[in-house]
Order: sequence, then C-alpha cells, then structure tokens
Amino acid sequence: MAQREAVLRLDGQWARIRSGAAHATPEESERLLGELIGALREPARTDAECAARLGLRLGDLAARRFAAGDRAGALAALEEGLHHGQQAAGHAPEYARWYARSLINQGVWLAWPLSDGGRLPRYPLGEAGESGPAPMERAAGERARDLTRAAVEVWAGLDQHDPVNRRGLAQAKVFLGDRLAELGFAADAVAWAVDAEAGFRRLLLDGPGPEEAQEAEEALDHIGRQLELRLRFLGFDSLAGLRADGLLPERLLPQAVVAAFVQGVPEPAIAARLGLDPDQVATMLEVTPWVAVWRIEVRGVDGLWTVQPPPWQGGTEVRNRTAADVGDELVRGFTASTAYPGEAGRWRVRVWWHAEGDPAGARFRLVIGPDAATGTPS
Repeated sequence: MAQREAVLRLDGQWARIRSGAAHATPEESERLLGELIGALREPARTDAECAARLGLRLGDLAARRFAAGDRAGALAALEEGLHHGQQAAGHAPEYARWYARSLINQGVWLAWPLSDGGRLPRYPLGEAGESGPAPMERAAGERARDLTRAAVEVWAGLDQHDPVNRRGLAQAKVFLGDRLAELGFAADAVAWAVDAEAGFRRLLLDGPGPEEAQEAEEALDHIGRQLELRLRFLGFDSLAGLRADGLLPERLLPQAVVAAFVQGVPEPAIAARLGLDPDQVATMLEVTPWVAVWRIEVRGVDGLWTVQPPPWQGGTEVRNRTAADVGDELVRGFTASTAYPGEAGRWRVRVWWHAEGDPAGARFRLVIGPDAATGTPS
C-alpha cells in the first residue's frame, strides 16, 4: 500500500510539471518521467489505476520522442501504453476515457505521413491518384483508422447522458473522418463528419459553459472546412447517396449541386437525385461560384513537359460552367495563340477545382498531339 501511494504521489508530481503548475528543467522532467514509468510497471500488473496511469505516461513519453524526431520509438511507447490502457478501461469510466484518447492519439501519429503540413490529406484520392502512399504508409493509415474506430466504440459505450462522453464521441467521429479521408474514402469521411457535426450542435443546444461552448464552436468550424474540402472529391453517385441517407446538410446543397455540375452531370439529373426543384438547381448554379484552376503544358523534343506561362496557367472564379466548358475554352484559345506548338506538337491541359493537385484529381484532362490518347472530364 505504501509503495502504491508513493507511486501515485510521484505521478501527481509529474502531472503538476506536465500542466505547468510546477517547474522543472528538461533534464529533470526526462528523469522524473522515466522514474515514474519504471515505478508504475509493477503495480500496473494488478492495479487498474496504476495501469491506466502507466498508459497515460507512456503517451507522454511518446510525445517527447515525437518532438525529438524518434517516430518509431514514439509509436512503440504508444503501443505499449494502449496495452495498459485497455487493461484498465473496463474498471472505471475515467480510465475508459483515457484509453479512448490514447487510441485517437496513436491513430494521429500513425497517419502523420498521410497528411500535409496543414493536416489535410496528402493523397485525397487514395488509390485513384497517380501518386499515393507507400505500402507501409498505407498500412499504418489503415491501422490508424481501425484504432480510431475502436475509440468511437469506446466513447459510444459510455453513459451518453454525460456531456463529457457526448463531446468525446463527437470528437472521435471527427478524427475517424480525418483518418478515412487520408485513405481516400471521401464519402465515408463526409458521413462521419456530418454525424460529428450533429453531435456538437446538440451539445451547444444543452447550454454548456463558456469553455465547452468555445470548444464546440471550434470543432464546428473545423468540420465545416473539412466538409467543403471533401465534397470536391466526391462523384455524383456518392453525393446522391449521402443526400438519400440524410447526410448532406442543407447548407452544403449549393456546393453539392456545383460539384455535380462541374463533373458534367445535367441539371435535370442533379435535381432528380438530390431531391430539388429544377429552379432551385438553376439558381444555385447562378449564384454559387467555383474556382477553376488550369495548367497547359507542352512537351519538348527532349520529352519533358513545360508549363506554359499565364494565361495558360492560372485560375478564376466561374459560375454555371462545367470543367469541360472551361477546358474547351482553353483548348480553343491555346490553339489560336502564339504558344501553340502546331499540329505536330504534343500538349496537355488540366482543370482543377480550387487548387492544383494530383493529376488524377483534375476535373478535366486532355492530351493532344500525334498518337495521343485523348482524355475526358474525370
């Protein structure tokens, strides 16, 4: 008993340093954390609280290893921490919450190579892209997805009358959407984000305190940005499926209509499958802009492609036009310009929505020249 109390006092000392309530040098912090982890190992075999705290402290160790650039060591510490966290999770709701957060953290770090510096998917089209994650990166992303899905299940199994658990569940769904987006499952990512958004809106309706309300508002802002991004990568069948399942919020319908039209879906089909009046679709297309970004390249005698200067590389805001409309206009303009390499030359044009990216993500692709395989809108 005395040993257990001494270990928990040491854990409390570390918690104060970790929160900033107490000061320690980096060397002292490193020493104390190592001592604490070693002291927790033996009682963690039979004591649920010590096992739960060992899981947390291994997570702290992992964070320090990540900061030092030791990703492999950090992931190993997190994996060990998950083992102890799972061991304790069934003994108390608080331990289950700690375990669920550890699952999410492990997923975030495993999936890190799949996102860019802004934490947006580096390969948003998954296997459809011309470039994609290496097999090991993809395997890590799939493991991250599975861990995050497990976190959702842990939160869902807790008392949903407790706002802490409802908030944790909504946050876990946001993370699951992120992990799915990184693997190219854009429709599933949208569905989970919409589910999470509904959860945070319900939390706000409960009249939370200022801090909780701010957290919910920040989460809603994040989800809103993610949804706008992800809709651009959905085919019309996916958009229609989300609408049929009640997972396409009304505020996003104009963007969904534009997304379908950009792909070349006729207005009557958009109206029918999204459950809208034809006049509504026409109005949305008139008032909702999209940013067309294009690039024309010419292949030289050395076989290399050279990007042409403006106006053959650029972008502008357009309304009520498909990607093919923009691409056809570029083709006509380029063939009449001094930059045109002639009928014997080979050149290509791509049009994206919002920003340049993976060539497979272009809404319109065309290669022109002798023996060239002609492309079509994607």
